[in-house]
Amino acid sequence: MPSKATARVPASTTNLGPGFDVLGLALQLYSTISLEEIDAGTEIQVAGVDVDKLANNKNNIAYRAANVVFDKAGYKPSGLRLVLTNGIPAIRGLGGSGTAILGGLLTANALCDEPFSRSELLDFATEFEGHPDNVAASLLGGLVISMMEDNHVHWIQLDCDSDLRVVVAIPNFSLSTKAARGVLPPTVDFADAIHNVSRSSMLVAAIATGKLEMLSLAMADRLHQPYRTSLIPGFDDVAESAMRAGALSVALSGAGPSVAAYCTTSTDEVATRMVGAFKRNQISCDIKVLSIDSTGATVQTTGT
Repeated sequence: MPSKATARVPASTTNLGPGFDVLGLALQLYSTISLEEIDAGTEIQVAGVDVDKLANNKNNIAYRAANVVFDKAGYKPSGLRLVLTNGIPAIRGLGGSGTAILGGLLTANALCDEPFSRSELLDFATEFEGHPDNVAASLLGGLVISMMEDNHVHWIQLDCDSDLRVVVAIPNFSLSTKAARGVLPPTVDFADAIHNVSRSSMLVAAIATGKLEMLSLAMADRLHQPYRTSLIPGFDDVAESAMRAGALSVALSGAGPSVAAYCTTSTDEVATRMVGAFKRNQISCDIKVLSIDSTGATVQTTGT
């Protein structure tokens, strides 16, 4: 069995407007998790983006996820060294916790000589995360449609047009998923449910057929964004500015506060306009122009 495994896991943006808790898209922004069996003890190191928000002890989410695999496999490593190099802004709607969870699961599975399939690891990650959309996209790459049935994740992965880019404006504040879910109503209107079913269906069809011009209609949402955007100063200004600059569509990235603009052209202008709109609302932000990751998580091993 290998003595060291390293996973590279892409970020994700989810919901894409109407696909609440169902749709996820992998992005070319990565965290790396390395797990090595050592003679004794536990060593946990974190580096990269937002390290102040990441535990560097046994509460580290990647370490906890790794131990899920070890427990299920009945394997007891003599000692462990985990290194998390975080490339994804934390608690900003880009699936950072999901990448850490997957990194822990994948590397531990490799050290155990892979007793679990990727499908089983996705189930473990979903149980850990609470919903499959982020982890499914980060694990599999591309656009992933996922659903739960009897505690098992069922999914379909679609490749995306190679010209598609996502311009992500990342505000300088975090927004927890718990807080973002707390503003949602307990029930929804029947007409709003129909609206989202039609748009999310059209969105998947548009990606599958390459008819990206439909995204402006297909990403309209009534179930979560009207409530969550109230937590993000300037969201409407940012979205309108991106559309005027040539974006195909704009949506919250996951629960927010990051805002994702979907483009095939004018990415620089869209990025400039989004930064300016946030600035008008007294919010500074980072900007990233990202391609779609079509590969998903990868794992390399060393040692015997």
